Amino acid sequence: MAADPGSRLAEQQVALRLIYFADIRLPLERANGIQTMETCHALAVRGHHVHLITRPDTHRPPRDPYEYYGLSRHARFTIEHAPAAGPALARRLGYLSFALGRALGKGRADVLYTRDLGVASMIAAVPRTLRPPLVYESHGYAPDVASELPRLVATAQPAGRLKLERLAAREARVWRDAEGYVTITRALADRLAARFGERANLAAVPDGVRLSPDRRWTPPPAPPPPIVAYAGHLYAWKGVDVLLDALAQVAEVRGLIVGGHEEEPDLPRLLGRARELGMTDRVEFTGLRPPRSVQDLLASANILVLPNLASAISTHATSPLKLFEYLAAGRAIVASDLPSIREVLTEGETALLVPAGDANALAGAIRRLTLDPALRSRLGRAAFDTASRYGWDRRASRLEAVLSRSTAC
Repeated sequence: MAADPGSRLAEQQVALRLIYFADIRLPLERANGIQTMETCHALAVRGHHVHLITRPDTHRPPRDPYEYYGLSRHARFTIEHAPAAGPALARRLGYLSFALGRALGKGRADVLYTRDLGVASMIAAVPRTLRPPLVYESHGYAPDVASELPRLVATAQPAGRLKLERLAAREARVWRDAEGYVTITRALADRLAARFGERANLAAVPDGVRLSPDRRWTPPPAPPPPIVAYAGHLYAWKGVDVLLDALAQVAEVRGLIVGGHEEEPDLPRLLGRARELGMTDRVEFTGLRPPRSVQDLLASANILVLPNLASAISTHATSPLKLFEYLAAGRAIVASDLPSIREVLTEGETALLVPAGDANALAGAIRRLTLDPALRSRLGRAAFDTASRYGWDRRASRLEAVLSRSTAC
């Protein structure tokens, strides 16, 4: 099939009809929603026909996902809402039933794509002769994540033995039977291969960031005092508690915390911690902001911090959107020294890396950057240049190889 004039497909690449399954309401204020929309949109821009099946927005009136995420509509990208309603279990069963019908129904897609383990396991259980090829995107080994989640997220419930066994069986099935497999980091791919054995058509594809075609690096602002910023959710494993403890040691800076849902316990917890540390006059909490406004807030800062704690999620299996937004902002970065983070950042070249969870080391790195404007500028420029490797178009181009190979299986 020839690509149309607006397509970015390579000459040898064939436009695919892709169904992307995401059992989330859309728009969603979390990274999952941003990544899903950006990935689907980028694949459509590259010439593929992408049909996203999700759940409708629960806000009244419903928000337009294109407007919410600041994306233009595209003729090759369509969104369908599964008719899933009622309590959580009913919604889940309704979505799974609808997804299976779409996967196996008339006018089937060339390839099915999801980062939902339950959806992937359900589809993988269908004989290959009865369904299109399946590509699964893994963001962690589910039993490990489920076991540790109550420690990491205040609202998470402990997983029982039967659930962990069920998740492990799903992981094994999808690893064995999916025609293509994507991991968010190389470290996760290695750990899964060590657990299950080698498999074909496996690729590590990190997340991305939206890049303007006319982007230019500008030096960071130099107002006294310097601004140290964090953007993202405030779950315990994100390490914002550690950042506040570090900021308490560096009195010459101001803090900017972008994110946090008013209906979740993490924002009040951190506001309380800031009061305990006597920093309410120099640490600003913005709460949730629309995705398209975050980059301007990051650009107003001098130093950007990624203080993730070591965990089943972040040590080997995180590719945080904020990391790529930090790179694109062109500001000096201080980040936790974790294997997943080292796949993108290099100590002394694009960031300063500190031991995860060490508030003293984090404070030392922030103070070092505060006292050395030349180092801040050098790291910021290197970060800005590195971001060019991680645009959403680059992510889509990396996924194309896996998607195309899966159709030949």
